[in-house]
Amino acid sequence: MTAKLFPTLTPPATAPALHKPGAPAKSAQPSDAIFYPETDGEPLPDGQHQGPLFRAIVDTLALHFRGRPDVSVNGNTFIYYEEGNPRRHIAPDCYVAFEVDVDAILERNIYLLWEVGKPPDFVLEIGSESTGRVDTGLKRTRYAEIGCGEYWRYDSTGGDFYGEPLVGEYLADGQYQRFELRRDADGAIRGYSPALGLDLCWVDGRLRFYNPDSGVWLRDFFETHDLLATTEVALETAAARIAELEAELRRRDASG
Repeated sequence: MTAKLFPTLTPPATAPALHKPGAPAKSAQPSDAIFYPETDGEPLPDGQHQGPLFRAIVDTLALHFRGRPDVSVNGNTFIYYEEGNPRRHIAPDCYVAFEVDVDAILERNIYLLWEVGKPPDFVLEIGSESTGRVDTGLKRTRYAEIGCGEYWRYDSTGGDFYGEPLVGEYLADGQYQRFELRRDADGAIRGYSPALGLDLCWVDGRLRFYNPDSGVWLRDFFETHDLLATTEVALETAAARIAELEAELRRRDASG
């Protein structure tokens, strides 16, 4: 990675601190007496814009890590960070947490920081008209406070919502510092995520993931579906050809 492309954003000076980064806050009220909702009943903000992007990103990463039973990949899920206080929650568009009890998280259908034992290692927000300011302000501050190791922001428009297409940051001494990004000759912008072991690449408005170890682009759900459909057609064609050859052999045996 080379020189930084964009200026560094800093959290608002007036944002209140919650607690020591990475340490779940606690309330005097016991958590087993508190109801933690799975949802606020509201649809995904700017769902027409965010929905397809959200599904593609979460599904791509879930497929990539499917062989790791200790990796939780999810999105638009409440992360509660203060035990006993259901008002203290945040919901990233995508998160990845390593070395966690995935079954326990799925059973709860929410992420209780004090039960899981650690914050997500990677969080990502998708820029939209109604969320842009919150993602670069309040959410950025909260993710740092609860100890999320990496925070990435992706703007499919190229900068209408965040002022830039892609931003990656890592937590150092309680503050986010920028990863260096590079711009390829074709205009793609990319940066490496140590947490994921992948490059995040803004390519013509899409967020794609590249595995530098294998030299392979990760396929999203639609690309995987198209590949399977193409493979199925090829297999059907091959099976039909084999049947033709077998029939021809039988005719030759019968006439010989």
